[in-house]
Amino acid sequence: MSHITLETLPDYARQVLAMAEGAAAGYSVTRDVRLPRLDMAVHLTPGPFADAIGRGLVPAGGDRQASGQCRIFIAHPGIDGIAAPAKWGEAQFAPHAFASRLADAGLRGSYFHDLDFWQVYDPERRVGAQLMRSADGFPPWEPGAPLRAFLHWDYAARGMRLAHAGTLGIGGKGILLAGAGGAGKSGTVVAGLLNGLDSVGDDYVLIDRTDEGIRAYPLFSTLKQDPEGFERLGLRQRLKSYGPLNWQGKHPFHIDDVAPRPLPASLDIVALVVPHIGGGGTSSVMPLSRKDAMIALAPSGIAQMPGEREGGFRFFSDLTRHLPCYRLALGTRPEEIAATVSGFLTRGSA
Repeated sequence: MSHITLETLPDYARQVLAMAEGAAAGYSVTRDVRLPRLDMAVHLTPGPFADAIGRGLVPAGGDRQASGQCRIFIAHPGIDGIAAPAKWGEAQFAPHAFASRLADAGLRGSYFHDLDFWQVYDPERRVGAQLMRSADGFPPWEPGAPLRAFLHWDYAARGMRLAHAGTLGIGGKGILLAGAGGAGKSGTVVAGLLNGLDSVGDDYVLIDRTDEGIRAYPLFSTLKQDPEGFERLGLRQRLKSYGPLNWQGKHPFHIDDVAPRPLPASLDIVALVVPHIGGGGTSSVMPLSRKDAMIALAPSGIAQMPGEREGGFRFFSDLTRHLPCYRLALGTRPEEIAATVSGFLTRGSA
């Protein structure tokens, strides 16, 4: 088995792409995915990853404007012509150096040591390959946001961005919810959905900034709650089915299991809101500095997306300059939190 270094990385990435494309006859399944402004053909074999794509992505609504198609090949040695993935051959693995080396060669990529899990993308040809040891050799976080890296690379090449944020909205207007893990972001999204508000997703949403404004689009259907939030929100009684605790110790379920109506195709984002556990009985909304909003939004959104770091800082900095920013102190009752968000959106200010 070969060992890859920064020196040999671009050649290996091109080899993976060529090998995956050359084995086209070995993929028995093709998933045609229609996402906001993107059509994607995913070639793979039956199994848990195909199931994750079928369940974990949200098909685009009616106002989509696709700009071409990208093709992704999900490869493993069980497919004729596919070799086992190589290992990283240097003592240190520096993600930024890895991404920069590929970017200099016009490519994008990521590598997960524990599983020798490679993802490589050519943004000019819009072709990607995911190479695994076996059909189920993917990291545990992939089913919750399948193909996230490829979507990140393709959208970033066209000026859009995946943000690590939740959303809530009403009447087509919405807020972007940002914050570190444990701040209450996901619980706020679920509380809003259970009490009549809309959302285009939690964890990761697509953001597009144009002269007309800032819009958020749904990509992934998965929601998660830790056992405490699961009980507090009454999800055990409300959900017809839900998964066991995942790798984060949270119950996964899907947004259409709790949404009051079909997901909107997009939300017109009017504010960036940073929730935190307030400790009081009622919720409140207060202005927040752009610096603090940037700290809540950007680091996780950049760290969790391979490559495109500088572009990410520019994008999120621009976002916080153009959106009013607020802190949401969360109360204890889900219906009261949802009413506070609804009132904020209706008034248009804190």
